[in-house]
Amino acid sequence: MPDYQAEKDKAKRFLAEFYVDGDGGKIFKYGEQLVKIAHREQVELLLELDDIAEIDPELAENIVENARRYKQLFEDAVFEMLPDYKEREVQVKDALDVYIEHRLLLEQRNRNDTETRDPRNKYPPELLRRFEVCFKHLSRQKASAVREVKADNIGKLVVVRGIVTRCTEVKPVVEVATYTCDQCGAESYQPISSQTFMPLLMCPSEECKVNKAGGRLYLQTRGSKFVKFQDLKIQEHSDQVPVGNIPRSMTVIAKGETTRLAVPGDHIAATGVFLPMMKTGFRQLSQGLLSETFLEAHRIVKMNKMEDDEMGNEELSDEEIRALSEAPEIYGHEDIKKALLLLLVGGVDCTPQGMKIRGNINILLMGDPGVARVKCSLTLIDLHLEVSTPQDEEALVLV
Repeated sequence: MPDYQAEKDKAKRFLAEFYVDGDGGKIFKYGEQLVKIAHREQVELLLELDDIAEIDPELAENIVENARRYKQLFEDAVFEMLPDYKEREVQVKDALDVYIEHRLLLEQRNRNDTETRDPRNKYPPELLRRFEVCFKHLSRQKASAVREVKADNIGKLVVVRGIVTRCTEVKPVVEVATYTCDQCGAESYQPISSQTFMPLLMCPSEECKVNKAGGRLYLQTRGSKFVKFQDLKIQEHSDQVPVGNIPRSMTVIAKGETTRLAVPGDHIAATGVFLPMMKTGFRQLSQGLLSETFLEAHRIVKMNKMEDDEMGNEELSDEEIRALSEAPEIYGHEDIKKALLLLLVGGVDCTPQGMKIRGNINILLMGDPGVARVKCSLTLIDLHLEVSTPQDEEALVLV
């Protein structure tokens, strides 16, 4: 069992002491980011595992093996270090800032002068954190296909490559629920780490317990903390699917700053923690020990290739332009499109006596379902002639 307090001290030491050489001397890479986070100028703190491996290779490997626990350790370390990096008062940005500031001032006012404890300790740290910590994978860690991520990767930091097939709208999800008692007026907090939760009903304060008032709790949305939430579905690329198999898909859950980074059709590389999804209610009873899995995203990077990168910097010939103009909504299949173009414009053999023989070009397209065989073939039938009559002249346009 590792000593997590010692691991948190290593995290603090890394954040405070890591630097890179610049033109003017040492540049404390993460120290400058902590200043921006303390002043609410930055939300996401991206920790590169390559930087951690330079200082402590063992710590970097531990993060890969147990990413979710070490994310919490780094969040606690940053939360404890932020007061030292705060150089000025921060302007209030939203209603939650007003709520937190008001509660901290009220706690300091009611506190005795002899007490030295931090008033922030009364509130859950998830409520007071206004930043996010995420990891960037090691450069030597290669991206895996969806079917290569298996049970032995549960809890580990993995990189998955695929194409986005579906994404939901960005919606708020509660991270800390705040309740108020209708009898004593005390506030209760419930940190939520899963996608489902059971709301608290009875007041746990000492006043209600002593008086046996039986106060009931009511959810206060203005005092609760919400974060952005988006659900994505990625599917493995066609080159990663074995012959005769169906492409596999994976659910990617993005929160906070990782939302709105991809849309359906984008080729992405998602770095995150591979976790099982806890089920509740009758579904848990019916399915027993089986559970679905998802990827808790830390970083999403688009891998879309520009047309210039695909074709190089060379100019396209007229034949290539005509071939690529067939079924432009279908990505790739350049060789099939060129063959269909030859089938479309190819003539027939004609003997000296004037007899015409049928064309030599015959194409048979075979493949798995969903590889655009029919769509490519229908482009030959969809060609038609449109007549446009402008006021100044008449023209025939072949579409």
